[in-house]
Amino acid sequence: MKVRHNVRAVLLDDDHLVFLRRGWSGGTPYYTTVGGGVEPDDADLEAALRREVMEEIGATIGPATEFLTLTEPGERVTVVQHFFRADVLDMDQKRRSGPELDDPDIGDFSSVRVELDASTLTALELQPPELASYLREHAKNWGA
Repeated sequence: MKVRHNVRAVLLDDDHLVFLRRGWSGGTPYYTTVGGGVEPDDADLEAALRREVMEEIGATIGPATEFLTLTEPGERVTVVQHFFRADVLDMDQKRRSGPELDDPDIGDFSSVRVELDASTLTALELQPPELASYLREHAKNWGA
């Protein structure tokens, strides 16, 4: 069985969270975390996370702490998603450089800031559902 590791960032920017808004023409948009696959040349999970954050939203982050791991078994590949919490130090969309930006099939792929509270998180179509549930439950502890 092959195992693929992904890193995902729940980013705090003052009293807001930063997510990606994803959507395609005619489809319902949803929100997800910044992140992607760990590459062979990444030194470790945190290095992969920092690379993905820079590629996808042009941001640098402070220390990252893993808080949730989800495993999705598949017939040929098991995907392990590592979710990290980190503060945004700075962000400049002009620094985005990921390969997904050149993919014409990517659809809407933009960063958004949302308030850090359970009611706002409940209103989002945040994926995966396990992360959405975790954040709704713990949002009050993350603000400050």
